[in-house]
Amino acid sequence: MERKLEPELMEDMAQAKAYSEADFDTQHSKIIDLIDLVFGAVEFSGEILDLGCGPGDVTFRIAHRFSKAKITGIDGSQAMINLAKVRQERDVQANNRVNFIQAMIPGFDIPQKTYDLIVSTSFLHHLHQPDVLWQTIIDHSSPGTKVFVADLCRAESKSVARQTVNESAKNEPEVLKEDFYNSLLAAFTPEEVENQLFRAGLNNLSVHIDDYIIIHGEMGLI
Repeated sequence: MERKLEPELMEDMAQAKAYSEADFDTQHSKIIDLIDLVFGAVEFSGEILDLGCGPGDVTFRIAHRFSKAKITGIDGSQAMINLAKVRQERDVQANNRVNFIQAMIPGFDIPQKTYDLIVSTSFLHHLHQPDVLWQTIIDHSSPGTKVFVADLCRAESKSVARQTVNESAKNEPEVLKEDFYNSLLAAFTPEEVENQLFRAGLNNLSVHIDDYIIIHGEMGLI
């Protein structure tokens, strides 16, 4: 099935709120487990960049897992950033180590420095031009920076996408079900992701499937 684009940003506050209140505990807990798995449970204590952070659920899980790290969360949707900052106010454990910025990629609003770990989850499929994600990762990394990207894999057909939504999100609000369905149509295949990495010169990153498409590795010289 050919890719069908969806809006890049979730800017409607009601839509963003529905997303932030959805039950992603199983999926997002697995993200942290996968980061530990692919990097051998390394203890990151430096700077972490979370691209496409949404309302910050994965960002805060990263902050709790790596209790000495500082995390910058970036999202183009002001509604999402507002929700993340509300949560930040009540998260005593992570409050002073997390910073959220509304910014588009590529752009100059991301602090111009390199990071020890760059993470992105469920963001790639939103991008109409996916190469901007890989270029942003290049721009904010140095040799040794670790990269972890997890995203949906495109459904084989619209009927398969609808079945997946009905099985996985049956108790969620209709607006969230429709978002999930559209995302399954907008996601990439592993082969397309491999081609993106080839174009970007990111030969050090590996691609495999573990529910998500997982892209991970350590940056070398570009």
